[in-house]
Amino acid sequence: MKPFPAFAAALLVAAAEGCVPPASFAQQVKPRVHVIATGGTISNMGNDPRRTADELVANAPGIANVAELTTEQFSNVASGAITQEMLRDLARRIRTLLQEPNPPAGIIVTHGTDTMEETAFFLDLTVGGCAPVILTGAMRQANWAGADGPANLLNSVRLATSPEARGRGALLLMNDEVFLAREVTKSNTTRLNAFSAPEAGPAGVTDPDGIFFRSPAPASCPAPSIDIDRVDAFPRVDIVYSHIGADSALVDALVEAGARGLVVAGVGRGGTTPSQSRALRRAIEKGVIVVTSNRTGGGRVGRPTDPGSLGDVPEGRGATIGAGDLNPQKARMLLSLALAAGLKPAAIATLIASVQ
Repeated sequence: MKPFPAFAAALLVAAAEGCVPPASFAQQVKPRVHVIATGGTISNMGNDPRRTADELVANAPGIANVAELTTEQFSNVASGAITQEMLRDLARRIRTLLQEPNPPAGIIVTHGTDTMEETAFFLDLTVGGCAPVILTGAMRQANWAGADGPANLLNSVRLATSPEARGRGALLLMNDEVFLAREVTKSNTTRLNAFSAPEAGPAGVTDPDGIFFRSPAPASCPAPSIDIDRVDAFPRVDIVYSHIGADSALVDALVEAGARGLVVAGVGRGGTTPSQSRALRRAIEKGVIVVTSNRTGGGRVGRPTDPGSLGDVPEGRGATIGAGDLNPQKARMLLSLALAAGLKPAAIATLIASVQ
């Protein structure tokens, strides 16, 4: 991490000694925002090496007028190469930064868009606290005409310093729109407005004259849903897609491969074929937790499962738990974290209900 600029430290000393008028001090000291770069299209120049965190900041006009920036290069890869072990380390690093004596006002994570919603949800479940954690990236390479990365990064810094962003958990900013990590999904392969929240819409917008949210900032800040320090290795958790003619082969093979959790991307409200249903029952008998989601892109599979109904699940047996309106990839991320943290079926159902 780069040090806080020396001139700001000097101003702090001068102010303490009465050498700097309070108004002058207030005008010169800006909030600090820490940028963690992981790679993705925002850094992609069509060849190696990709742009670094320093280069991303240097190529965002006006960004230095908003905040003092410190930077960190966590990785520099396409988002398809991000692993859950990397996300575990990223969450721990962010929590360390926010627990420093002089923490940044907010954290920005630059990231590839393909799996950005999963990383955002992972951080939403594991970081907690008041300071905004903002995911941003780009749909166009840094050297393409109309590259959107610089504007997204600038607006993310504006968002990170906004009091209205505090306490909302992890946020995703793209194309002037702000989304809650819990609600957002990538819904287009190439367009600048590739992200949406099917059931809710954007949580806010970054207009030229300010940051505007659809609801007031929360009165209190969330605690982490999962203690990331309890998480070491991640068990195998897979997504099973349902469709006409789907048989039991995939479910049986995944259980044989050691899956401890399965998420069903079911038809309609989570339906599966008769053959899949029989295979899922066999999986549950072998201790696999099955979470039922849907493949429609919106809507619920029903109310989340009542945790009280899972209190008597025998040791060594799995269970079926409804995902509510979590999409399959979000349900998988939650289930994987929950199992890694050692949660039992009733606690997993409680966690799913808490994020609805």
